[in-house]
Amino acid sequence: MNDYQSKACSTDTYPEDCLEGLLCVALGLASEAGEVAGAMRRIVRDDGSILSSNRKEQLKSELGDILWYVAVLSQRLNIPLDEVAEYNVKKLSDRAQRGVIRGQGDSR
Repeated sequence: MNDYQSKACSTDTYPEDCLEGLLCVALGLASEAGEVAGAMRRIVRDDGSILSSNRKEQLKSELGDILWYVAVLSQRLNIPLDEVAEYNVKKLSDRAQRGVIRGQGDSR
């Protein structure tokens, strides 16, 4: 993950100003998540809920864009991507063990 983060961040051209750059990256992440949602909507609306190879490729591309934004945002926050991934897996594992993985809210 950290190797990917390093490579991804080498293509970061957003403003280096801390707040402005963070905002641009965070908004880009939200925008790309919206593109995934839009692609899923088109699968249901236009494709009869059938996931074609073209739509799958489109989703792969959008997921890659999301991964890029997560890597860059993490880098700008001085958090290694490995650390983000490990933290998330630990959190989800804890929730699964306590039977609250399907619950709601961050403090479950």
